[in-house]
Amino acid sequence: MKLAYFVLPHIGGTYSVFKHLRKGLAAYGIDVRWLGVCKETFGLPFDLHGEKAFGQLLRMPVNLSERECAARMAAAIEDGGFDGVIVNVLGDQLQTNIARYLPEGILRILVVHNISPGTYAAARSIRDYAHVTIGVSERCRADLVARNGFSKDRTYAIPNAVDSDAFRSQAVRHVNRGPELEVLFVGRIEDASKGVMWLREILDASPEAVRLTIVGDGPDMGKLRRRLDGHGDRVSYAGSVQLSDIPVIMASHDVLIMPSRFEGLGMTMIEAMAGGCVPVVSHIRGVTDTIVEPGRNGFLFPIGNYTAAANAIARLHADRDLLERMSIAGKGMVLNRFSIERMAARYNEVITMTLNDRPGLSTVLRMEDWSIPAGLRPGLRTYLPLPLKNWLRVVRERL
Repeated sequence: MKLAYFVLPHIGGTYSVFKHLRKGLAAYGIDVRWLGVCKETFGLPFDLHGEKAFGQLLRMPVNLSERECAARMAAAIEDGGFDGVIVNVLGDQLQTNIARYLPEGILRILVVHNISPGTYAAARSIRDYAHVTIGVSERCRADLVARNGFSKDRTYAIPNAVDSDAFRSQAVRHVNRGPELEVLFVGRIEDASKGVMWLREILDASPEAVRLTIVGDGPDMGKLRRRLDGHGDRVSYAGSVQLSDIPVIMASHDVLIMPSRFEGLGMTMIEAMAGGCVPVVSHIRGVTDTIVEPGRNGFLFPIGNYTAAANAIARLHADRDLLERMSIAGKGMVLNRFSIERMAARYNEVITMTLNDRPGLSTVLRMEDWSIPAGLRPGLRTYLPLPLKNWLRVVRERL
C-alpha cells in the first residue's frame, strides 16, 4: 500500500510526524511518501535536500490558479500509484480542500493537530469527504465528536511519537548539581499559540541563577528579543535545529518551559520528557494534563499565570533531588507510551479496519467546480484585535 502524506519538508512539526510514520508503517508494508505543493520559486533548505528521496515536490508556475494547481496535484496522486492520502488539516488550504475532489477509490485520512476553533472549522469543511479522522490527543477526538459532528466510530485518538531509539542512545543526561538551572523553550516563535511573550515575565520572577535557551524561529522573534533584552546573558538563542539534534538538546537542559495558549498534543513536551528534561507547561485540558502528573514528572500552571510557572521553576532549582526524580519518571513513561512502534501499530489497525469497511462519503466534487468552503476561509475572528483574541483564548481554556 502506498500513501501520500501532504507536507513540505521542513524542520520540526508535521514533517517530523511524517518521518516517524514512514519509519513505523514500513514494518506493515505501507509505503508513506511526502507530497508537497509549492511555487516554482520555492527551494528546499540545503540541509533538507536529502529528503527528496522520500517524496515529491510539485512546483507550480506562479501564474496558475489554485484550481489548476489542485488538478496537477490530483494527477500526481493518480500517476504516482497512491492508494490513499493523509491530509494534515490546515497544513495548507489547497492540500486540505483537495480531499473533496479526489477520486472515490482514494483512501482519505484526516489528521487534526490542534484544538483551535480555526482548525476545527477547517476539519468540519472536509469531514464528509474523509473515510477516517485522527486527532493527536483525546481532547482533539472528544471535541471533534461532541462539538463538530464527527462520527465516534470513525474518529480516533492517536498521539504523535518520539524516536525512542534515538533518545535512548543520544539523550545521555548528567545530574546538575551546579548553581545554575538550564531552562529551555523549543518551538515556533509565535505568541498567539505559543505564548512566547510571557517568557519575559517568567524569567523576571525566576531565580537569578536560571538561564534560558530559546530554540526555534518564527514571526515574533524580533519582538521577543526586544522584550528579553534586559536579561542580557541570561538568555541565549539557538535558532532552528535539525530533528536529529533534539535528543542532545533536551538532555543537556533541566527544565522545559511551555507557556502555550493551546496545543493539540505538545510534541515539544513529550520530546523534552524523553530526554529527561522536566516539563513546566500550561494546563491544557485533555492535552497536557493527560501526560504530566504534577509533582511526579512535571508541573502544570494555569494558562498565562507566569507567576505560577516561575514558582515551579524556582522549586526545581532549589530541590535538585526532586528535579532528578521527575526527570527519570518522565523519561521512562514517554519512551514507552509514545514510541514510533506504538503509533504505527495503531495507525495500521485503523487503516486496516477502514479498508475492510469503508464508509459511504459525500459525492466527490468536480475539479471544474473548485471552490473554497467557509471553514477554510478567514472567519470573523480574523478581524479581532490580537490582544482580544489572546484574552479570549485564555478564557476559553480556563473555563
